[in-house]
Amino acid sequence: MSGTINDFSIHVATVNGSGSQTANTTLMRAIFQMGVPVSGKNLFPSNIAGLPTWFTIRVSDRGYLARRRANDVLVAMNPETSVEDIQAMGPGSVIVLNEGLPTPAIPSDRTVYKIPFQKLVEPLVPDAKFRKLVVNMVYVGVVASIVGIDPDEVERALQAQLGRKPKALETNLAAVRAGMEYAARNLGSSPFRVERRDRTAGKILIEGNDAAALGAMFGGITFLSWYPITPSSSLAEALQGYLERYRRDPKTGRATFGIIQAEDEIAAIGMVLGASWCGARAMTTTSGPGLSLMTEFTGYSYYAEIPAVIWDIQRVGPSTGLPTRTSQADLLSVAFLSHGDTKHVILLPATVEDCYEYGMESFDLAERLQAPVFVLSDLDLGMNVWMSDPFRYPEKPWDRGKVLTAADLTRIGKFERYRDVDGDGIPYRTLPGTDHPLAGCFTRGSGHDERAKYTENAETYARVMDRLAKKYETARTLVPPPVVERARGAEIGILAFGTSHWAVLEARDLLTPQGLETSYLLLKAIPFSKEVRAFLESHDRVYVVEQNRDGQMAALLKMEYPALATKLRSVLHYDGLPIDAQTIVDQIKNREREGVLAR
Repeated sequence: MSGTINDFSIHVATVNGSGSQTANTTLMRAIFQMGVPVSGKNLFPSNIAGLPTWFTIRVSDRGYLARRRANDVLVAMNPETSVEDIQAMGPGSVIVLNEGLPTPAIPSDRTVYKIPFQKLVEPLVPDAKFRKLVVNMVYVGVVASIVGIDPDEVERALQAQLGRKPKALETNLAAVRAGMEYAARNLGSSPFRVERRDRTAGKILIEGNDAAALGAMFGGITFLSWYPITPSSSLAEALQGYLERYRRDPKTGRATFGIIQAEDEIAAIGMVLGASWCGARAMTTTSGPGLSLMTEFTGYSYYAEIPAVIWDIQRVGPSTGLPTRTSQADLLSVAFLSHGDTKHVILLPATVEDCYEYGMESFDLAERLQAPVFVLSDLDLGMNVWMSDPFRYPEKPWDRGKVLTAADLTRIGKFERYRDVDGDGIPYRTLPGTDHPLAGCFTRGSGHDERAKYTENAETYARVMDRLAKKYETARTLVPPPVVERARGAEIGILAFGTSHWAVLEARDLLTPQGLETSYLLLKAIPFSKEVRAFLESHDRVYVVEQNRDGQMAALLKMEYPALATKLRSVLHYDGLPIDAQTIVDQIKNREREGVLAR
C-alpha cells in the first residue's frame, strides 16, 4: 500500500479536563506496542479546565523523538480552536473533524473526514456528563482504523489504563469500537499508516519527572520538602508515591522517610538544609519562580558547605511567564544563584535515563562536594512521555563524602571543620550526634576561618573563598563528562544540552546530505570538563543550541574560554514549544551562508 509509513505526527486538539489524556495515551501506547517508536508531547493550559489543550504523537521508524514543526494528522474536537488548528495543517495532511465545528475554507489537497462523534457515543452513554469524557474514545477508534493501528493493541493499551475499573473499561471499549466500525464503513485508509515493527522490544514509556523520582528513591533520599509549582509538582508527587510504597517498615508500617509540603519555597529549601545538616539525604523540587525565592538559602548552602539537591524543572519566564511551556532559560541564574561570589554545580539531563541516573548521582555529588547541586530539567523532559531503555539497578554504594566518625576523630586527634586537608578544596565534616568530644563545630554562614570561628579578617575571608573556588575545580573531575561524537574532517561542531539533544540528532541527519558534516558534544554538567575545551579547539565553528533568548550557555562558554569565544555561534529557540530539528537546520545553514558571503 502506498503512502507514508511510520513517519508522521498525530495532533489532537481537545478541551482541558475532557478525559482526552486517557484517549491520547491509548493511541500512543497501541502504536508503541506494535513495535514502532513514539513520543508524546502535551500542550496544556496553565489555569482552569475547559481551555484548549493539544497532544502530539510522533511516529518515527528512525526513533526520532523531537517535536516536528508540522503535523500530518489532525483530530479537531475543540470549537474554540478548530479554525486555527485546521489552518495550520499543510498540503497532503489528514483532518479528522468533529461534525458541526467551525471550519475555514479547506484546500482540496487536504483529506477531510467529518465524524458525528456525539451521535456515535449517545447510544453507548446515557449520562450526558459522562458522555463528554467518553466521546474522545470514539476518535481513538477512528484514528486507529484510518492509520492501521491493530485493534487488539488498542484494547490492550486501554486495558493497561482502565483495567482496575471494569465498568469504565467496558464503556470506553464500546466507544473505541464504535469509532472503528464507523471508519471502516465510511472512511477507508489515510495516506499515513502504521506498520508493525520490532523496534520497541524491552523499552518503556515514562515521563522525566517519574524517572527522576525513581532515581531519587534509589539514591537514598530520606527527606523531601517542596511547594507546589508547575511543572515540578509531579516529581514530588511521584516520589511520595514511590516512598509510600517501598520505604515503609514492613513490620511496623512506619515511614523511613520524611516529606513536608512547605508553606513556600523559602521554607522548602531551608528545611532541606536543616535535614541535610543532620545527615539526611535531602532535596527539593521547584521551577523558576520558586528558584528565585531560594536565592539566599542557596548562598548559605554554598558558603556554610551544606549538601543539598535542587531539581529545577524549567518553564518560560520571567515572572509568572508561561507556566506550562518549556524553556532552558534558568541557566545563568542557577550558575551564580546568590549574592556574592558563587559558582554552582549543575547537572543537565537530556533523557529520562539521565533523570533517573542524576536522581541518584546528585546526592553523591552534593555530599562529596558539601555543596548545593542543581539538576536542570525542563517541562518538555519532565512532563512529556519518552521512550527509553529500562533503567539499570544501582550497582555501587552511596558516596557520603568526607564524614568523620567517632573512630576517625580518635585516630586523627584533631578536627577543623573548614580546613582543606587533602588539597582538593573539600573539608571534612561531622554529623550531629557523633559521640566524640572533638565532633562539635559551628556551621557558619557569616565570615569564618578554618576552625569555624567567626572572623571578619580580610585575608582569612579571601583564603576561604579561594578554597571554595578550588572545590569547584575539583568538581570538574567528578561531574558526568560530555558525550562527544566526532565526524572525520568536520569543521563544524554542535554543542547542546538537555532536551535540545533530540532535535540535534535529527538535525545532523538532515544537514549531512546537504554537505554540512558536523561533530557533536552533548554537555551533561557544569563546571565544564577538559573535553569541552578540546572540542571547541578542534573545530572552526561551534554552534551552541539552546532554548532561551539570550544564548546563556554560549555566554558561560565565552566567560570560561574567552580566547575561543570567536568560534561560538548561537542557535536559539524560545517560543515555549520544544525545539524542532528544522529550526536548527535553518539557522545553521543561514549562518554558514553568511560566512561564505563574508569571505
